[in-house]
Amino acid sequence: MGLRSFLHRLTAPPPSRRTGSGPVKLVCVVNQSLKMGKGKMAAQVGHASVQAFLNGGVSHPSEIEAWLASGQKKICLKTPGAEDFESLQKEAKRRGIPTHIVHDAGHTQIPRGSATVLALGPFDEAALDELTGHLKLL
Repeated sequence: MGLRSFLHRLTAPPPSRRTGSGPVKLVCVVNQSLKMGKGKMAAQVGHASVQAFLNGGVSHPSEIEAWLASGQKKICLKTPGAEDFESLQKEAKRRGIPTHIVHDAGHTQIPRGSATVLALGPFDEAALDELTGHLKLL
């Protein structure tokens, strides 16, 4: 997608309706088993946030619009290992929640292809809380 197309998607009139009516947020779930340093973790969460935003512009534009208009709320949660990503992603997809898993390129401290962060949303906050309420803040 070119820059013009991307900007058009952000500025075009909103679609007819949003999935939810409450606040919208983005959730990033970090794989703690990789023992990433703080900088590496921050970079991986950044990758997840940007890709979730770009994907959402295509699949859930009304949620993206609401998220941008309300301050781009985001939270980071942790999970003991990447095996939780599969079940969270499967349930999120069943509920219509956009997802993205970041896989590391392997240039620094983590083996190539490691699943580092699962992004959920931007989407209705209550739906995300229901899905991730059992996870602890990072």
